Amino acid sequence: MRRQLRLSIGCSLAFFIALLGLPLANYFAPEFMAMRVGGFTLTWLILGVLFFPYVWIISGYFIKRSLKLEADEAREVLSK
Repeated sequence: MRRQLRLSIGCSLAFFIALLGLPLANYFAPEFMAMRVGGFTLTWLILGVLFFPYVWIISGYFIKRSLKLEADEAREVLSK
């Protein structure tokens, strides 16, 4: 359970860094975030295009790692 908790906290922190990082970047570096990249401002590129793949990556990592932890636990219990 501790490994699962550690995994959950790590994935949550990765999500909250992105969630809180964008408004903080807009506040502290407005000129940088207003830069145009591919027709979008950097803010909208991150929010509209990159945020969802980032969340999918975090989710995929969590699911794969969680299944591995569960399989390890089941293997450990069955070996006793």
